[in-house]
Amino acid sequence: MTRILVIGAAGNTGRPIAEGLTAEGFTVRTATRDTRPPVAAAAEHVRFDWADPSTHAAALEGVDRMYVLAPGLVEDPSTLMIPVLERALAGGVRRVVLLSASAVAEGGPGLGQVHHFLRTHAPEWSVLQPSWFMQNFISPVHHHHAGLQRDGVLVTATGHGRVGFVDAGDIAAVGVRALADAASHDTAHVITGPQALGYDDVAAILSRVTGRPVRHVHATPEEAQRHLQATGMPEAYARFLTLLDTSIRDGAEDRVTDTVLRVTGRAPRDFESFARAQGNLWH
Repeated sequence: MTRILVIGAAGNTGRPIAEGLTAEGFTVRTATRDTRPPVAAAAEHVRFDWADPSTHAAALEGVDRMYVLAPGLVEDPSTLMIPVLERALAGGVRRVVLLSASAVAEGGPGLGQVHHFLRTHAPEWSVLQPSWFMQNFISPVHHHHAGLQRDGVLVTATGHGRVGFVDAGDIAAVGVRALADAASHDTAHVITGPQALGYDDVAAILSRVTGRPVRHVHATPEEAQRHLQATGMPEAYARFLTLLDTSIRDGAEDRVTDTVLRVTGRAPRDFESFARAQGNLWH
């Protein structure tokens, strides 16, 4: 029986992936930094921390396939992830599906190194490269949330650049197929929603859906970085996010792909439908 390890199973993509695989009859082992299982239907649960080698053996034992995502707020996650993936492949894991991002090229720093490692070392692999999550605007742990909740403001250095924002549920649906399909996909899936939107567009949609004014503040890169650091974000990570903003400004994310429809057979959700489905957007 195929056993699939889902690392980060409490998250926006990990939870629906674990639930989807379980519904399809796979033995799913969920893994989080918490000892409590996040998905009641999962057959097994283990505590897992990329930075704690004592948690790795129990997570990997008897696993055929695995879904992996980077530890949060780590400047170079490849240094933690690649040794664990080497151990997993040596122990019999055949297929690895990695959550990366559309902004991260294979071979680039951080997750780009993990992407390259899997393509060149894993017998079966897929890399999910989603555009920016729609959930970023409603998640209490995301830096946009506080400004939207407090005074209806989005502060970015993206200018008039556009992004193919995507629902995490659509990313997860692609991930389920990459893990569950008999034939490995062996590819990088660039995943977007159905529209490329600027942050001015996002503010207009959120204003319409919530009935309260939301505005996008066009900040310089220096202003955007200072704004992020003022929320308590480490300087290096704030600088990294600001660089992503400027890449959006310069057109790097201005694209729409057919990946969700092609892989899952259904169209991805648009941003306004996502926002209307949330109820109270900012609790």
